[in-house]
Amino acid sequence: MSLNDQEFSYREIITKAICGKGRKFSENTHKVSPSHKPSSILGCWIINHKYDAAKKGENVEVKGSYDINVWFSYDNNTKTDVATQTVRYTDIIELTVRDQNVLSEDMDVIARAIQQPNTLEATITEKGDSVAVQVEREFVVECIGETKVAVAVNPEGVIQELPAKDFNDEVSDEEFERLDPNFLHEELHKK
Repeated sequence: MSLNDQEFSYREIITKAICGKGRKFSENTHKVSPSHKPSSILGCWIINHKYDAAKKGENVEVKGSYDINVWFSYDNNTKTDVATQTVRYTDIIELTVRDQNVLSEDMDVIARAIQQPNTLEATITEKGDSVAVQVEREFVVECIGETKVAVAVNPEGVIQELPAKDFNDEVSDEEFERLDPNFLHEELHKK
């Protein structure tokens, strides 16, 4: 009897799984006020990024902060200084993928900054007394909770055990030469 011919029963298992996912790209402009009127911007970088995430209703709230450092010249480009400002932010990230079979709203949240806060542009404002810093950042969040999965249970037990040997996934040069590069193309056009 083949595996496809067998009657299977199903068993529900409660397990932890990713039950929600979301992603958000943000762009903000912050105003940094140096101690001197800047003549030109020599550089701008962001350091000390910290954040925490928590589930709030149907969304995830990411609260964080980072330091903006603007290196600038002043006094008609004869002196330089660095202005530092700490920025706090809150990003509300919608869960675009949600498991409707979650057993509890109590979930663990994992947030990853896939794009750390980064300076896009730093320019002296029209008044000339401060610097406008354009910053981008991007987060991906995952909510892990308890859910049910159904698994097929074979009443016969294990049908066949695989030999305990190492399988080699490598393709030899000879096997590689015999591969037909048009195989998939031909198969797709037959259907």
